[in-house]
Amino acid sequence: MRPVFVQFRCEPGKTYEVAEAIYDREIVSELYSTSGDYDLLAKIYIPEDEDVGRFLSERLFDIPHISRTLTTMTFRAF
Repeated sequence: MRPVFVQFRCEPGKTYEVAEAIYDREIVSELYSTSGDYDLLAKIYIPEDEDVGRFLSERLFDIPHISRTLTTMTFRAF
């Protein structure tokens, strides 16, 4: 499993609704509310044999009221 971090920018007033929808999918390890350009930050473990883009697109990115995402891939833990 490899960890990937995804930040979500939500439509105004929809952050809690988006957060609940993300948790309902049962694929995030951790989910945080954040300040700055994005509203939420999720840590997701993706199986090594899965295509990251397809995995995220099919399981998360169709949630209503998400206006933008930023995915950060990880390579090595120190």
